[in-house]
Amino acid sequence: MNHQLSDNELVDMVLKGNKHAFDLLVEKYQFRLTKLVSRYITDPSEALDVTQEAFIKAYNALTHFRGDSSFYTWLHRIAINSAKNYLVLQNKRSMDANIDFINIEQMLFKNATKEFTSPDKIIQADEMEHVVFMAIDHLPKELKEAITLRDVEGLSYEEISDLMSCPIGTVRSRIFRARAALERKIKPILRNI
Repeated sequence: MNHQLSDNELVDMVLKGNKHAFDLLVEKYQFRLTKLVSRYITDPSEALDVTQEAFIKAYNALTHFRGDSSFYTWLHRIAINSAKNYLVLQNKRSMDANIDFINIEQMLFKNATKEFTSPDKIIQADEMEHVVFMAIDHLPKELKEAITLRDVEGLSYEEISDLMSCPIGTVRSRIFRARAALERKIKPILRNI
Protein backbone atom coordinates (compact mmCIF):
# COMPACT_ATOMS: atom_id res chain seq x y z
CA MET A 1 0.00 0.00 0.00
CA ASN A 2 1.27 3.46 -0.87
CA HIS A 3 2.48 5.44 2.16
CA GLN A 4 1.93 8.66 0.20
CA LEU A 5 -1.84 8.52 0.63
CA SER A 6 -3.37 11.43 2.53
CA ASP A 7 -4.99 10.93 5.91
CA ASN A 8 -8.43 11.53 4.40
CA GLU A 9 -7.80 8.91 1.71
CA LEU A 10 -6.72 6.42 4.38
CA VAL A 11 -9.82 7.22 6.47
CA ASP A 12 -12.01 6.62 3.40
CA MET A 13 -10.29 3.27 2.84
CA VAL A 14 -10.88 2.25 6.47
CA LEU A 15 -14.54 3.20 6.20
CA LYS A 16 -14.77 0.99 3.10
CA GLY A 17 -13.45 -1.99 5.09
CA ASN A 18 -9.68 -1.81 4.63
CA LYS A 19 -8.40 -2.21 8.21
CA HIS A 20 -4.77 -2.12 7.04
CA ALA A 21 -5.26 1.53 6.11
CA PHE A 22 -5.85 2.33 9.79
CA ASP A 23 -2.58 0.56 10.63
CA LEU A 24 -0.86 3.11 8.39
CA LEU A 25 -2.49 5.96 10.34
CA VAL A 26 -1.37 4.38 13.61
CA GLU A 27 2.15 3.96 12.25
CA LYS A 28 2.20 7.58 11.10
CA TYR A 29 1.00 9.09 14.40
CA GLN A 30 1.91 6.58 17.11
CA PHE A 31 5.14 8.25 18.22
CA ARG A 32 3.66 11.75 18.13
CA LEU A 33 0.56 10.69 20.07
CA THR A 34 2.58 8.77 22.65
CA LYS A 35 4.75 11.85 23.17
CA LEU A 36 1.62 13.95 23.63
CA VAL A 37 0.06 11.55 26.15
CA SER A 38 3.39 11.32 28.00
CA ARG A 39 3.12 15.02 28.78
CA TYR A 40 0.16 14.18 30.99
CA ILE A 41 0.92 10.65 32.17
CA THR A 42 4.47 10.13 33.38
CA ASP A 43 4.42 6.33 33.67
CA PRO A 44 5.62 5.14 30.22
CA SER A 45 3.61 1.91 30.21
CA GLU A 46 0.45 3.76 31.26
CA ALA A 47 1.07 6.40 28.58
CA LEU A 48 1.35 3.64 25.97
CA ASP A 49 -1.90 2.08 27.21
CA VAL A 50 -3.71 5.42 27.01
CA THR A 51 -2.28 6.02 23.53
CA GLN A 52 -3.52 2.60 22.40
CA GLU A 53 -6.91 3.37 23.95
CA ALA A 54 -7.03 6.65 22.03
CA PHE A 55 -6.38 4.83 18.74
CA ILE A 56 -9.10 2.29 19.57
CA LYS A 57 -11.56 5.10 20.35
CA ALA A 58 -10.60 6.83 17.10
CA TYR A 59 -11.09 3.64 15.12
CA ASN A 60 -14.51 3.03 16.70
CA ALA A 61 -15.56 6.64 16.13
CA LEU A 62 -14.14 6.99 12.62
CA THR A 63 -17.61 7.30 11.09
CA HIS A 64 -17.95 10.56 13.08
CA PHE A 65 -14.81 12.10 11.56
CA ARG A 66 -16.20 14.79 9.26
CA GLY A 67 -12.93 16.14 7.91
CA ASP A 68 -13.64 19.68 9.19
CA SER A 69 -10.18 19.62 10.78
CA SER A 70 -7.14 17.50 10.02
CA PHE A 71 -7.19 13.87 11.09
CA TYR A 72 -4.36 14.53 13.55
CA THR A 73 -6.24 17.41 15.16
CA TRP A 74 -9.24 15.11 15.64
CA LEU A 75 -6.99 12.33 16.97
CA HIS A 76 -5.24 14.86 19.24
CA ARG A 77 -8.58 15.73 20.88
CA ILE A 78 -9.34 12.05 21.47
CA ALA A 79 -5.90 11.47 23.04
CA ILE A 80 -6.20 14.51 25.32
CA ASN A 81 -9.65 13.39 26.46
CA SER A 82 -8.34 9.86 27.05
CA ALA A 83 -5.47 11.24 29.16
CA LYS A 84 -7.87 13.46 31.14
CA ASN A 85 -10.16 10.50 31.77
CA TYR A 86 -7.21 8.41 32.91
CA LEU A 87 -6.08 11.11 35.34
CA VAL A 88 -9.57 11.51 36.75
CA LEU A 89 -9.92 7.75 37.21
CA GLN A 90 -6.46 7.44 38.76
CA ASN A 91 -6.98 10.55 40.92
CA LYS A 92 -3.51 11.73 39.95
CA ARG A 93 -2.07 15.21 39.99
CA SER A 94 -3.35 17.71 37.47
CA MET A 95 -2.40 17.19 33.85
CA ASP A 96 -0.46 20.46 33.74
CA ALA A 97 2.24 19.05 36.04
CA ASN A 98 4.19 17.40 33.25
CA ILE A 99 4.96 20.31 30.92
CA ASP A 100 8.30 19.99 29.20
CA PHE A 101 10.34 22.78 30.78
CA ILE A 102 13.37 22.41 28.58
CA ASN A 103 11.35 23.05 25.41
CA ILE A 104 9.70 26.12 26.98
CA GLU A 105 13.09 27.45 28.08
CA GLN A 106 14.58 26.95 24.64
CA MET A 107 11.60 28.65 23.02
CA LEU A 108 11.78 31.70 25.27
CA PHE A 109 15.51 32.04 25.75
CA LYS A 110 17.35 30.45 22.84
CA ASN A 111 20.26 32.85 23.17
CA ALA A 112 20.28 32.98 26.96
CA THR A 113 20.76 29.29 27.74
CA LYS A 114 24.21 28.27 28.89
CA GLU A 115 25.89 25.00 29.63
CA PHE A 116 25.46 24.28 33.31
CA THR A 117 28.61 22.72 34.69
CA SER A 118 29.08 23.87 38.26
CA PRO A 119 26.84 22.95 41.19
CA ASP A 120 25.78 26.60 41.40
CA LYS A 121 24.73 26.56 37.76
CA ILE A 122 22.81 23.32 38.26
CA ILE A 123 20.97 24.85 41.21
CA GLN A 124 20.18 27.92 39.10
CA ALA A 125 18.90 25.68 36.30
CA ASP A 126 16.65 23.85 38.77
CA GLU A 127 15.41 27.20 40.08
CA MET A 128 14.71 28.34 36.51
CA GLU A 129 12.79 25.14 35.83
CA HIS A 130 10.73 25.70 38.96
CA VAL A 131 10.02 29.32 38.01
CA VAL A 132 8.95 28.28 34.49
CA PHE A 133 6.67 25.60 35.93
CA MET A 134 5.11 28.00 38.43
CA ALA A 135 4.68 30.71 35.79
CA ILE A 136 2.93 28.32 33.40
CA ASP A 137 0.84 26.90 36.20
CA HIS A 138 -0.43 30.37 37.11
CA LEU A 139 -1.37 31.40 33.58
CA PRO A 140 -5.09 31.62 32.83
CA LYS A 141 -6.37 28.35 31.35
CA GLU A 142 -6.67 29.67 27.77
CA LEU A 143 -3.13 31.07 27.75
CA LYS A 144 -1.68 27.92 29.32
CA GLU A 145 -3.42 25.70 26.76
CA ALA A 146 -2.41 27.86 23.79
CA ILE A 147 1.29 28.07 24.68
CA THR A 148 1.46 24.37 25.51
CA LEU A 149 -0.12 23.39 22.19
CA ARG A 150 2.18 25.73 20.23
CA ASP A 151 5.52 25.53 22.00
CA VAL A 152 5.43 22.08 23.56
CA GLU A 153 3.29 20.13 21.09
CA GLY A 154 4.43 22.10 18.04
CA LEU A 155 0.97 22.44 16.55
CA SER A 156 0.25 25.04 13.88
CA TYR A 157 -1.90 28.07 14.60
CA GLU A 158 -4.62 26.50 12.44
CA GLU A 159 -4.59 23.27 14.44
CA ILE A 160 -4.69 25.19 17.72
CA SER A 161 -7.57 27.26 16.38
CA ASP A 162 -9.48 24.05 15.62
CA LEU A 163 -8.68 22.49 19.01
CA MET A 164 -9.56 25.60 21.01
CA SER A 165 -12.54 26.50 18.82
CA CYS A 166 -11.46 30.11 18.38
CA PRO A 167 -10.14 32.31 15.55
CA ILE A 168 -6.44 32.20 14.63
CA GLY A 169 -6.07 35.84 15.71
CA THR A 170 -7.24 34.89 19.20
CA VAL A 171 -4.74 32.01 19.27
CA ARG A 172 -1.90 34.36 18.28
CA SER A 173 -2.96 36.85 20.94
CA ARG A 174 -3.11 34.18 23.66
CA ILE A 175 0.32 32.84 22.76
CA PHE A 176 1.80 36.35 22.70
CA ARG A 177 0.28 37.16 26.10
CA ALA A 178 1.45 33.84 27.58
CA ARG A 179 5.02 34.37 26.34
CA ALA A 180 5.07 37.93 27.69
CA ALA A 181 3.83 36.76 31.09
CA LEU A 182 6.41 33.96 31.23
CA GLU A 183 9.20 36.31 30.20
CA ARG A 184 8.28 38.78 32.97
CA LYS A 185 8.45 36.01 35.55
CA ILE A 186 11.65 34.47 34.25
CA LYS A 187 13.74 37.52 33.33
CA PRO A 188 14.93 38.20 36.92
CA ILE A 189 16.22 34.61 37.16
CA LEU A 190 18.09 34.92 33.85
CA ARG A 191 20.06 37.91 35.15
CA ASN A 192 21.61 35.66 37.79
CA ILE A 193 22.60 32.87 35.44
